[in-house]
Amino acid sequence: MKLGGGSSGFSARSTNDELALIPLEPSTSSFSIAGGPTFSNGFSSGIGSSFSQDNSFSPLLRDGEDGYNSLSNGTKDDTHGLSGLHNLGNTCFMNSAIQSLVHTPPLVQYFLEDYTCEINKENPLGLQGELAIAFGELLRKLWSSGRTSIAPRAFKSKLSRFAPQFSGYNQHDSQELLAFLLDGLHEDLNRVKEKPYIEAKDADGRPDDEFAEECWNYHKARNDSIIVDKFQGQYKSTLVCPVCNKISVTFDPFMYLSLPLPSTVTRMITVTVFSGTGDVLPMPYTVTVQKNGNCRDLTKALADVCCLKNSETLLLAEVYERRIYRYLTNPIEGLHIIKDEDILVAYRLPVGHEKLLRLEILHSRADRFLVEPQFNINRKLIGCPIVTCIPNDSTAKSDIYAAVSSVLVPFVRAKAHSPDVSAVKLNGNGPSLDGIVLTDNGTTSEEGLSTSRSREDDNAADNELLPFQLSLTDEKGSTRNAIDMDSNRVLGLVIRVLMDWGEKEHGMYNIDHMDVLPEVFKPGFMSKKTRQEAVNLFSCLDAFLKEEPLGPDDMWYCPGCKEHRQASKKLDLWRLPEILVVHLKRFSYSRYMKNKLDTFVNFPIHDLNMSKYVKPTSRGDQHPVYELYAVINHYGGLGGGHYSAYAKLVEEDNWYHFDDSHVSSVNEDEIRRSAAYVLFYRRVGGSSTAANGGPVDIEMVDSLET
Repeated sequence: MKLGGGSSGFSARSTNDELALIPLEPSTSSFSIAGGPTFSNGFSSGIGSSFSQDNSFSPLLRDGEDGYNSLSNGTKDDTHGLSGLHNLGNTCFMNSAIQSLVHTPPLVQYFLEDYTCEINKENPLGLQGELAIAFGELLRKLWSSGRTSIAPRAFKSKLSRFAPQFSGYNQHDSQELLAFLLDGLHEDLNRVKEKPYIEAKDADGRPDDEFAEECWNYHKARNDSIIVDKFQGQYKSTLVCPVCNKISVTFDPFMYLSLPLPSTVTRMITVTVFSGTGDVLPMPYTVTVQKNGNCRDLTKALADVCCLKNSETLLLAEVYERRIYRYLTNPIEGLHIIKDEDILVAYRLPVGHEKLLRLEILHSRADRFLVEPQFNINRKLIGCPIVTCIPNDSTAKSDIYAAVSSVLVPFVRAKAHSPDVSAVKLNGNGPSLDGIVLTDNGTTSEEGLSTSRSREDDNAADNELLPFQLSLTDEKGSTRNAIDMDSNRVLGLVIRVLMDWGEKEHGMYNIDHMDVLPEVFKPGFMSKKTRQEAVNLFSCLDAFLKEEPLGPDDMWYCPGCKEHRQASKKLDLWRLPEILVVHLKRFSYSRYMKNKLDTFVNFPIHDLNMSKYVKPTSRGDQHPVYELYAVINHYGGLGGGHYSAYAKLVEEDNWYHFDDSHVSSVNEDEIRRSAAYVLFYRRVGGSSTAANGGPVDIEMVDSLET
């Protein structure tokens, strides 16, 4: 994957210590799915901001012969690893990345030894070893004593030569530079002189641990360096076809994890839930779901908050202009189709409702509801449609009225139980309407009256006593047809009826509960409060590893269907590296907007336990517990930001703040800040402690100066 150059959407020109923002073209950087590089195609980068700042001044410091300028405070400082880096003009992005790497214990030990024997000058994907040599020399200078600050001109020159996007004195994204450095160092130090051609194989039903080990060995056959040894892990990617359920499993390496912040990947959706059996009044619920999730995620979240019974399921629908605009029945359809201004409802229906007749109840009234329904003048839709189900053989008028009466029970006004207003209640197998019982066979009976009454009298009495009038209609509610009293004719899979609201109906029922429904999302105080709430590192990991559908522009070719499908994708961590680099994706870009999130992410400094995120079968003898040792910080906005780094001297167990040339001690409890951008963890405990957690050999450092 090619490392994209370019700049961010803004530039800042320095004038009297003030930053003037200048619009620029957006970044065109590319990134890999897990934030890591793919070595076969050169250098790769994670998504980042790629700031660009025009610098109006040239560096004031001049190089020494070795390309470095050492400043001293006049006294010999025997402390190693506390040298600063001069800002050569908006190069704080580079300084912070370098300080984080040169305080990585296994890298320090490696470059203080004779690493030159592993330099690969023949690698066509490398930089003829020049980047590794420049970095090694810089690391040795930073770890020598007596230096308070170094001007890294020689390293900057090499960097600009091999990565023109970092040339000049513009500001860039520190994470992009970090990705380039790790990839470039790997290729320069790759122990594989001639990379063999290896054809990718499929799992073919083999156990995951066997296939994962095979993929890792193939990767190591082409990529073998100190960077792979310490920084690289492996993740499992599972694709599932939504049509034929074909499963494709791959195992790929990663160099770092680019984690989305939940505030960038989640959204709040409000849905009004209706009872399909008339148990309760409609109730709006607001749930938080993944932005790139699907309708299945939404219904599951709703089911949890509304305490859905095992015998029930939810039918999602969008309501527009008082009628059902569409049903959201495809469980893998992405939530991007739902807009904030939409009105969503969900109907609680019995499991297996697809095999029953769906009854949609629309509502209408005249502009002046005192007008009798039969005049049918200037009528308009009101309220919200209610959906319920009836058996396939229950299409008689009495069945339809009984079903409508049932779902309207929660809307009955308290005063409707008085003698002058007909009450609706369940009685036997149909609703009782002041003594009139509508039975399942389509007949009516009246207690105390002769059962020999003619059918015409039954119909007349029924129409007179019914608390509402129904007529068959279409999906828009624009037509009105009478419902036959006892006709069991098939009306289709969906029966739509229109309930006329006049004075009697308004006296009987309170439509306010379904008249004004909330939108999917309404910006306001709650949304601002939510944006300001802190998140933790584990919620970022959960968002990164959550199953999600591929985008419409990222379709997967299913070998089973022989078609491109919008498959679902799930990532799992399989093999964790000794050095775990975590990139928090604070910068987001879209066609119309550029944004930086200053959300505080609460991350552990000690005992980051990754056990729950690694498959048990893949864990083996790994000890997935980590300790923080460095942090890259970014302060400010898109156009005028500044980078610094926190790093820990393991041999001292003390933290320091590296702000360009200024180095100061800092308390551990000050490390957690909303500016944290890239986190560096080292594995502790188990067999890896001595390899990566031990102190730097100071005697070896001192020997470099003699």
